[in-house]
Amino acid sequence: MALLIDIKQPEWMEDEVLRQQLLAIDPDADIRCGDNPGDPLDIEMLTTSTYLPGEALKYPNLKLVQKTGAGVDAIMVDESLPASIQVTRLRTDTSGQEMAEYALAYVLQEQRQLRQYQQNQSQNLWEAYAPHRACETTVAVLGLGRIGNLVAEKFISCDFKVLGWSRSQKNIAGVVCYAGGDQLADVLGKADYVVSILPSTPETTRLFNHKTFGLMKPSAFIINLGRGTLIDEDELIQSLDEGLLAGAILDVMQAEPLPEASRLWTHPKVILTPHVSGWHLGDAVTDIAENFRRLKAGEVLLNQVNRELGY
Repeated sequence: MALLIDIKQPEWMEDEVLRQQLLAIDPDADIRCGDNPGDPLDIEMLTTSTYLPGEALKYPNLKLVQKTGAGVDAIMVDESLPASIQVTRLRTDTSGQEMAEYALAYVLQEQRQLRQYQQNQSQNLWEAYAPHRACETTVAVLGLGRIGNLVAEKFISCDFKVLGWSRSQKNIAGVVCYAGGDQLADVLGKADYVVSILPSTPETTRLFNHKTFGLMKPSAFIINLGRGTLIDEDELIQSLDEGLLAGAILDVMQAEPLPEASRLWTHPKVILTPHVSGWHLGDAVTDIAENFRRLKAGEVLLNQVNRELGY
């Protein structure tokens, strides 16, 4: 029984780096890398960051696809993935805290008018602006799983008003929680910043479109850290041009890398980063090793994805 690491993102992590981390936990494990997988019949667990359609079929005895992050939408949409193959994702406070820091950094940039000051400097313009107060600013966190909770906690600690929205009702200290489609409009209408940590599901695909952007304050920003499929990018550009919202900060896009022809590159109200808000695996490496052990022992896996719900 072998575990194959095929991340396909060398700019983030080399397969061999993760292999050595896992071998430090389980020195006797049969762990292989994508450039030298050996006999495909030996592979029963695949660990990947970029999953390709039909990839699971390359390994006839595959039992588990382990994602090196939280987003599993590329796996879930693979119609060729046998029902017998389990899917698991990672849950780590390390990358979750980094995502919370990312969201806070960009909110503070707007609160303190830093983008405007940078523009003024290029024009030798000396002009002061009053900063916005955190205690008078509302941040809405959409998606109240583990990462959403960490994002909410970060903003609460900095004295922001925090709203939360999720598929089902949650109870989180310091957060006014909303749930279900009927309450989304209330949340969007009250928020100065909307931070999306939602998974990609049939219900959330293009959830943000011209209609939903129209529910936001004209002065509000959307920050998308969830999945690129959540936003209709053409309608986002239209909504920004019409002044339905003030700006968009996007760490995830529908297609990655973002095509050169996309208007998002040059739109003055859009800030782009290349899917970097959550970077380090941290202690989640131990979960990969633990799932390999559990798979061999026939035990219940950690962080198993519900194939029907898609997360």
